[in-house]
Amino acid sequence: MDKEQVMDLNALRKITYGMFVVASKKGDKINGQIANTVFQVSAEPPLIAISINKLNLTHEYISESKVFSAAVLSEDTQMTYIGLFGFKSGRDTDKFKASKYKTGVTGVPIALDFTIAYFECEVIGSYDAGTHTIFVGKAVGSEILDDTKEPMTYAYYHEVKKGFSPKTAPTYIPKT
Repeated sequence: MDKEQVMDLNALRKITYGMFVVASKKGDKINGQIANTVFQVSAEPPLIAISINKLNLTHEYISESKVFSAAVLSEDTQMTYIGLFGFKSGRDTDKFKASKYKTGVTGVPIALDFTIAYFECEVIGSYDAGTHTIFVGKAVGSEILDDTKEPMTYAYYHEVKKGFSPKTAPTYIPKT
């Protein structure tokens, strides 16, 4: 019996995500971007995976330096901050110029504004995922900065903050 395949891409929005600033370095240059695909892969050793669009400057930096940080953003993150890291290119804007950050043990920048926790990782593998690369990193540092606030989910970003996904996001769905 043939059945017509149903493909409602909006079902993808039911997968849970968070909101993060993923950052890296290339020589003495630093850059960061908003990412929603950051997840724990294993506990022993602690491995974190991220998905980064191949067109993004952060991708270039991670590919070269083999290090990245992932800062977990709180629900009270201002939309202007998300706009700075999510909708501006590091090729045109120094995103960290007006932002608080610290340098981790690997030399990678760690975003501190609106951050409730972070992970600093060394890349142990990467996997081609079409428009994106999945980088897997071994956590070499992490810290909880504020245990009183809730992490921002991607659903919260869309439903409460009324944010949207840029074309370079893995969760981008063209409007029909």
